[in-house]
Amino acid sequence: MENLIVPAAILYALLTAAPFGMQLGLAAGAPWGHLTLGGVNPGRLPAKLRKAAIIQAALLAAMAVTMLGRGGVLDLPLSPWAGWLALALTAMTMVANLITPSRPERLLWGPVTVGMFLCGLVVVLGS
Repeated sequence: MENLIVPAAILYALLTAAPFGMQLGLAAGAPWGHLTLGGVNPGRLPAKLRKAAIIQAALLAAMAVTMLGRGGVLDLPLSPWAGWLALALTAMTMVANLITPSRPERLLWGPVTVGMFLCGLVVVLGS
């Protein structure tokens, strides 16, 4: 498993780039509401939720950097629990995306977040 840690950390970060980009697009007013939050806000998100998308994008970036640090790709002074926290957030996101009532959201983000979770698991358990 040791040989998989760096590739898994990099793949986690690459997979995270997709929802990160979507959150930035949502914040900018892209009409992708059907792909988030259960699809209850089709089209452009309301202003309050666009602000929340910025926070979500920042959180995703922090999670990716954490996994890159935990995986040894970046030299960061991280607490051991930081990787577990990122993995727990990834797991919650994965479950939410797998059970969402929005079929497009489920089909798009389900596989992405499953991939993120599996890569994160390799990084956290292997490092």
